[in-house]
Amino acid sequence: MMKGRKYQSFHRARSPVRRLPAFSFPPEADFVFDVGDRAFEAGPSSPVMPLPNTDLLDAYSNAVVRAVEHVGPAVVRVQPLTSDRSFAGEGSGFVVSPEGLILTNSHVVQGFGRFAIITAEGRALTARCVGDDPDTDIALLKIEQNVRLPHARLGDSKQLRRGQLVIAIGAPLGFEATVTTGVVSALGRSLRGERGRLIEDLIQTDAALNYGNSGGPLVSSAGEVVGIATAVISGAQGLCFAVAANTASFVMAELLAHGHVRRGSIGVVAQQTPVPPAMARAAGVTQAYAVWVAAVEPHGPAAKAGLAEGELLIAADGKPLTGLDDLLRVLGPGSIDQSISFDLIRAGKRMSVKITPKARKKGG
Repeated sequence: MMKGRKYQSFHRARSPVRRLPAFSFPPEADFVFDVGDRAFEAGPSSPVMPLPNTDLLDAYSNAVVRAVEHVGPAVVRVQPLTSDRSFAGEGSGFVVSPEGLILTNSHVVQGFGRFAIITAEGRALTARCVGDDPDTDIALLKIEQNVRLPHARLGDSKQLRRGQLVIAIGAPLGFEATVTTGVVSALGRSLRGERGRLIEDLIQTDAALNYGNSGGPLVSSAGEVVGIATAVISGAQGLCFAVAANTASFVMAELLAHGHVRRGSIGVVAQQTPVPPAMARAAGVTQAYAVWVAAVEPHGPAAKAGLAEGELLIAADGKPLTGLDDLLRVLGPGSIDQSISFDLIRAGKRMSVKITPKARKKGG
């Protein structure tokens, strides 16, 4: 008898006389099998015990399921209402407060004022537009009925890393609660929207997005919204984009306070970029990311201060600039006509310049 011997040991054993075929045991054999922290006996009269379904889910599946169960109930379908209450296109959105505030895309709003909202439970509600910001493709809606709804939490998109798991939830082509998964392919992307405006600080992902996904949440494995689905490159595979959650949080606060986003402008096109280690050491910089100046507007505030294409902005008034969301905060309502000291890396050396932002035209 080999009672008590584990199967793994038996399978590795080599008999000098006769080798038994794999998974073939003599009728009188009686083994104890180890499966994780459980054990069961199997013999001639013992039935094979199936594992519970939960044991068949791997870590990836568990992470996706938990995130979807956490955020899925907050995802809604958004349909603009025309004057005759007919539908004009559709998109997705998600509730960010129990009182019924909904984040979606500006291009989903399309200038309409009222919307039909279909919740994950199938409830039909209506909402009005609080405000929208085409520059970031973000719009904020408010449910008109006095209801309390499940809501999702905006996470810190600055903590995202390339290769990180993300989950997209939305209503593509009218199919509610559709879930796709992928990874963060890149951060700090810039892309021109359908109306020609440059949308900055985008998350690139290969999570599949389709028509109707626009405005839906991009969710981390922790169940936090890290982005808002915004665009797909037509004819390409795996090139999908989402507005970073930190940008969405800033825009939402402005829309609630003013109905539109008031901003200063220094006249640059910029994006997030890693700081090369050698450059960081030479300039005495410890942060991993900075803001790369891709273009400078002629005669704008940055150009007047001597800022040039290709330079790295690393701080503003002593506060680190590690991405475009940081720069957007610096260029808020209080920045207009106020001198700001920008630290930058120019030709491998750290230096400072004074720039005075001007009011950015609405829709400009």
